[in-house]
Amino acid sequence: MPVYALGDLTPTIAHDAFVHPDAVVIGDVTIGSESTVWPGAVLRGDSGPITVGERTSIQDGSVIHTTEWAPTQIGNGCVIGHIVHLEGCIIEDDALVGSGSVVLHKAIVRTGGLVGANAVCSGGFEVPSGAMALGVPAKLRHDAVDLAMIQESAEFYRDRGHRYRQELRRID
Repeated sequence: MPVYALGDLTPTIAHDAFVHPDAVVIGDVTIGSESTVWPGAVLRGDSGPITVGERTSIQDGSVIHTTEWAPTQIGNGCVIGHIVHLEGCIIEDDALVGSGSVVLHKAIVRTGGLVGANAVCSGGFEVPSGAMALGVPAKLRHDAVDLAMIQESAEFYRDRGHRYRQELRRID
């Protein structure tokens, strides 16, 4: 896995996290215990810090960036879907950001919030606990989010990370 320091900015990755060999981690990035970062994901902490909590999944092709004035914070037990772009936002614990979504500067997805696939949460947008953000631009739906589904998904990827740490081997 390409892990790069940038000057004095050095990633900190928990010993039991799984970062796929084809993911890239650069600079001021912290990845918590039992979190997973899948192929093609890029976490680039060159302008400010990126924090990924424990048991969180950053899935294939996602790009996590930051700004000098807005760090990117992802809580514990989160699922960040395939090809997601997060930049300068806060994703609180037990939240799900669906595949292809964009969450930008100073946006917040509260605990138990959900961003639907391909939604765009522009700067300052807030997804309350238990709400869903859907569409472009995102609009809120206050239907009950299935928190257990988010937690089960996070646990699934945590378990998959354990398997990959033990069994993944390159054969070419």
